[in-house]
Amino acid sequence: MDAKTKRGARVRRHARVRKKVSGDAARPRLAVYRSNRHIYAQLIDDRKATTIAQASDREVSGEGKTARAKAVGELIAQRAKHAGIERVVFDRGGRLYHGRVAALAEGAREGGLQI
Repeated sequence: MDAKTKRGARVRRHARVRKKVSGDAARPRLAVYRSNRHIYAQLIDDRKATTIAQASDREVSGEGKTARAKAVGELIAQRAKHAGIERVVFDRGGRLYHGRVAALAEGAREGGLQI
């Protein structure tokens, strides 16, 4: 994809991150997707190409997008513990580690996940 557009630049950054970040059954990848309105998180085992758990802000309540993102982090941590997972690698999806993406990671840490 071309880096001349904002989306193209993000896709290139994400590809660069994905070269280094990969998940397996013991330490899956916590992939974050952020749209303008919502935020989603998945625990992915890249070796089997399966999603272990997922969460989105459609399932939680909160005042403001950042508060909902933090709640999504806590929810994905709870579902990870239920699946027997304590450690993950963080995939920010080409976004800056800032705002809602950082809030989701902080919520996951508070929920007990090691990132």
